[in-house]
Amino acid sequence: MKNIKTGFIGGGNMARSLIGGLLASGCSADSIHVSDRDLTQLTSIKTDLGVHTHESNQSVVDTCDVIVLAVKPQVMKDVVTALSHDNMADKLLITIAAGIETAAIARWLGVDCAIVRSMPNTPALVKSGATGMFANQHTGESQHEIAESILRAVGLTVWVDKEADIDAITALSGSGPAYLFLVMEAMEQAGIKLGLPAETARLLAVQTAFGASKLALEIEEDPAILRERVTSPGGTTEQALKVFEEGQLLALFEQAMTAARDRARELAQQLGQ
Repeated sequence: MKNIKTGFIGGGNMARSLIGGLLASGCSADSIHVSDRDLTQLTSIKTDLGVHTHESNQSVVDTCDVIVLAVKPQVMKDVVTALSHDNMADKLLITIAAGIETAAIARWLGVDCAIVRSMPNTPALVKSGATGMFANQHTGESQHEIAESILRAVGLTVWVDKEADIDAITALSGSGPAYLFLVMEAMEQAGIKLGLPAETARLLAVQTAFGASKLALEIEEDPAILRERVTSPGGTTEQALKVFEEGQLLALFEQAMTAARDRARELAQQLGQ
C-alpha cells in the first residue's frame, strides 16, 4: 500500500472503520482522503483520524489511485454518474454498498475500469468483520491485492469467482450478525423468564456467543463436531437441542437466508437501473 493514495467517498461508520484499520496497519494518514456532503462529519473525521478531507467527491477521485465507494445504495447512481470519466480507467474502484453490481457501476461511469464489489458486515466496526469480495474482468492481480489489503484491515476476507455469490454472502455474513443478535436476545429473554436478573442474563448470553465463536475459529473444527462434543447423551444440552430440532430450526435458517438472498437479487435489479 506504499505510495498508493486511497480515497473514500462517504465518511460513515464503515468508512471510518476501514480508515482506522488502514492506519492501524501502518498506512500514512497523508495517503488517505475522504469526501462527504456532511461538513460536520468531515470535521470530525479530520479531527479524529488526521486524514485529508474534501467537500468534493471529484477532488478525491482526481487525487487518489483507489476509490472506495462508501455511500448508501440508494444514492450510489447519483454519486457515480456525477463523477468525471477522465483517467477513471486507471483507477481501482471498491464498492461496499449492498445490492450494487459491478456492471451497473461501469455503465453509470461509461468507461471500463477495475471494480471490486465487496460485502463487509458490521463487526468490521470492531475489526472483526467478514467480507466477501468479487472483482470484475478489468481488475489486475496487484489491484486484487490492494483491495484485499484494505478490507482485510477490518477482519477476514474471502474472494468469490461469481458475482452472484455475493448475494449468498449477503444472506450469510452480511445479514448474519442480526441472526446472532436475535439468538442472543432470545437467550437473554429466556434466561430472565427462568429467574435470572436481566443484566446477568444479558452478560451470559453475549459472552457465551463470543466464547463459542472464538472456540470455533481457534479450534477450526466443524461446528457440528463442536456441538456434538458439548452434547452429552441424556443431558441438558441434548434436551434443548431436541426442542430446536422439533421446531425445524435448521429449515427455518435455510428459509430465512434464501429470503435474504432473493431480496439481495431484487435490490440489485431495482438499484442497478
